[in-house]
Amino acid sequence: MASPVRLADVVAALGGTLIGDDALAIVRLAPLESADATSLSFLANPRYAAQLAASQAACVIVAPALQDMAVVRGAAIVTPDPYLYFARLTQWWAARTRHAPAAGVHPSAVVEPGARIHASASVGALAYVGAGAVIGPGAVIGTHCHIGGDAAVGEGTRLAAHVTLGAACVIGARGIVHAGVVIGADGFGFAPDQGAWVKIEQLGAVRIADDVEIGANTCIDRGALDDTVLDDGVKLDNLIQVGHNVHIGAHSAMAGCVGIAGSARIGKHCTAGGGAIILGHLQLVDHVHITAATVVTRSILKPGQYSGLFPFDDNASWEKNAATLRQLHTLRDRIRALEKAEK
Repeated sequence: MASPVRLADVVAALGGTLIGDDALAIVRLAPLESADATSLSFLANPRYAAQLAASQAACVIVAPALQDMAVVRGAAIVTPDPYLYFARLTQWWAARTRHAPAAGVHPSAVVEPGARIHASASVGALAYVGAGAVIGPGAVIGTHCHIGGDAAVGEGTRLAAHVTLGAACVIGARGIVHAGVVIGADGFGFAPDQGAWVKIEQLGAVRIADDVEIGANTCIDRGALDDTVLDDGVKLDNLIQVGHNVHIGAHSAMAGCVGIAGSARIGKHCTAGGGAIILGHLQLVDHVHITAATVVTRSILKPGQYSGLFPFDDNASWEKNAATLRQLHTLRDRIRALEKAEK
């Protein structure tokens, strides 16, 4: 259990307006429904305001519109965006409760000649760092990681256990790469030859910019000739496939099991729901939002929300078509009745 922290310390670190006892001790962060008298919780969506009155939390983070309701039941931290405040609170909390890996190279790690590892970096047990690789200040290379030759890991980037960063692939600063991720496997490229397949060697790499987070067991293939690129702030969930030569623009986010085929270009601030598929060589402009399980079969050149399997369309049109589809059985019966009446 974490050592107690005063509400005064929270507000001093993160801001906000505290109403209540600033010496109140907090031991954990918790959702409203399971919070107790040692918990700090938050309410971001007014839809769940009913849970506020019943919550046992010592203090609740709320927006100004819910201040009066929150104060009736106890202490409150008032801030314009409770969800953003909570996100920053979790980072602050983790920094003070988690043990940072010790700097240095574990005796069981293998570091090839010519690799450069900053003195403040940490290389875990049974990791491998190839010749010419560069590990930046404060970077963390987890146990059983493989860092290929001439690869680079930026300052403060953390690789969890069993991450593979292929030869010549690069990830920038402050990245988070979860367990089992493979960056820089060969792209899926083959030429047909009389019923067989001839491999196209994948000669590019993967370039990942700063502040990127990649979920567990996601795979990002190296490019065939040019590089596969993820720009600043991209967020990828678990089990995502990014094909060769894909380019994902800054601050785009993809949920679990999204598949992006080779040479697709995704703009900035785009999102894709779980299980969505984007076919190869397509372009999505900035601020395109694909809902879950949608199959994108043509380029999208206008910002907006898109949905559908049969086929996808702008969201408003798709919803109208889906509503009509639910009436097909009734329409069929009416047509049959009309045809019988005409005979």
